[in-house]
Amino acid sequence: AYLVQRGIPVMGHVGLRPQAVLTDGAFKAKGRTDEERLRVMSEAEATADAGAFAVVIEGVAEGLARDITLAIDKPTIGIGASSACDGQILVTPDMLGLFDWTPKFVRRYADLRGEIDRAVAAYADDVKARRFPAEVETYFSKKPATL
Repeated sequence: AYLVQRGIPVMGHVGLRPQAVLTDGAFKAKGRTDEERLRVMSEAEATADAGAFAVVIEGVAEGLARDITLAIDKPTIGIGASSACDGQILVTPDMLGLFDWTPKFVRRYADLRGEIDRAVAAYADDVKARRFPAEVETYFSKKPATL
């Protein structure tokens, strides 16, 4: 509420919070037990009541995401919280396949890590074989060099 009272827009974040994984326990879905469900729902309601303009719901069971979306009067943005939210987030490096591991809720739309690995290997091969830089990538003086 402190930030909102000073006119600073705040978006809340409930459920799995990667920034708090050391205090929260682990990278695992939230809201599967009654205790977790009550805690996350309470946090979402308190966040909305404190004046957040929206609430990110991350890594929670689908039923809880739906209940939060129905219970609060702010838009909910899901990341691993099912289609029951008002909107969705998908982290760009995850969707582009830049990492070896991604959470269950990520859909990879590309394999850019594979493309990057191939490009770097081709570059290294060209440098080692002295194919890069070639004449086309090299600047030349108009006058012959003098020593």
